Amino acid sequence: MERKHVITALVSNRPGVLAHIAGLFAGRGFNIDSLAVGETESDEYSRLTVVVRGDESILEQVRKQLGKVIDVIRVNDLSGQNYVERDLMLIKVSAPPARRGEILEVTEVFRGKIVDIGSKHIMIEISGPEEKIEAFVELMRPYGIRELVRTGRVAMIRGVGNSSGGRRSHSQDDPSATND
Repeated sequence: MERKHVITALVSNRPGVLAHIAGLFAGRGFNIDSLAVGETESDEYSRLTVVVRGDESILEQVRKQLGKVIDVIRVNDLSGQNYVERDLMLIKVSAPPARRGEILEVTEVFRGKIVDIGSKHIMIEISGPEEKIEAFVELMRPYGIRELVRTGRVAMIRGVGNSSGGRRSHSQDDPSATND
């Protein structure tokens, strides 16, 4: 059965690592739904969060291919685990003065933040799970979305874990591996 898989990879923070990994996905025909990467608490490592769609065989291929990359320290499939995920979006909405109150109310309900106001628009920052972001976008459509940008998903397993360094692990089933 095809579904979305959230995979994190702890990688060496070196030039070209992201390009190498993206090329690996493209070369094998894997489509990336979402990709986010950034430094961890240690400047030696970056954490890559990738969302791919597919069945278990696709997921296994992705894990194996990532595991072959020398700069990949650890790979973890978060699907089926207890984790927190967030997406960040900036959205610019047409906002004539007569409708701004409505937009501000909806933004408040979604715990959004107004980050810019122009004579004909409002720019809003929203973060949260993908479903929340999608719901907010749908509510803003009638006002006229002028521009929209999203970061891609970031995710982390709940609880205590060491996210930088550690042993190479390519499976969530390895009990000696630390969680991302």
